[in-house]
Amino acid sequence: MAMAVARLTSLACTPRQAQHRGRHSLAPPRASGAVEVRVCTNRTCARQGGREVLAALAGLAPPRVDVGSCGCLGRCGAGPNVAASVAGSAAVFGHVGTAARGAQLLEHLLGSAEFDAALGLTALATREKAKAALEKGNADEAEALLTEVIGSNACGGLHLVYKSRSKARLAMGDISGALEDAEEAIRIAPRFPQAHLLRGDALFAMGEYSVAEDAYADALDLDPSIRRSKSFRARAERLREKLVSANNP
Repeated sequence: MAMAVARLTSLACTPRQAQHRGRHSLAPPRASGAVEVRVCTNRTCARQGGREVLAALAGLAPPRVDVGSCGCLGRCGAGPNVAASVAGSAAVFGHVGTAARGAQLLEHLLGSAEFDAALGLTALATREKAKAALEKGNADEAEALLTEVIGSNACGGLHLVYKSRSKARLAMGDISGALEDAEEAIRIAPRFPQAHLLRGDALFAMGEYSVAEDAYADALDLDPSIRRSKSFRARAERLREKLVSANNP
């Protein structure tokens, strides 16, 4: 029991090295072919919809596109402004004020063979419906909508779709399906911490507490800031209780 509780304490309080058997091998840094997109969320661009565009691009982009925020890019009043870097070439694009314009920018950067703007927007809208359904407790409806997105062959944001369907399936009690979806999200985007958390949730629901702990630790390796969130602390506490109970029958 002492060993299990010590491992859990380290999970909740300090980073751990990936050394336990059964843990996923974390992916190396992004390949040189990665595309970097930065959306200005400074005051003027924020008023013009910069934060909303950032959220839309994050939801539309394939895993090799690194989407984030940045400070002022100049051209104030012509925003929201977006900086993009592809294969060492950089440019700033203005007036990217809607999800549709964001999708068109991705299609321009990646080429229509890799990213279809219209298909991506349709998938994004369906995912938003699924999110709303899940928030209302309609997990079956959310699962059906997300399955529809997967069947549409939209290339952008599929790791997010599988992550969301994993959450919906877990709420439905389909634990094996939830685990499969979390692992598919990890396959698509190995450095996506939320997928590792959901893998841990599915393993926890199966009673595989030690392996669940390793999955949570994988998420922490990728994003140590998760440790400060209430949801992660709640996970750690539930896991601690189960490990203590398992060692004190």
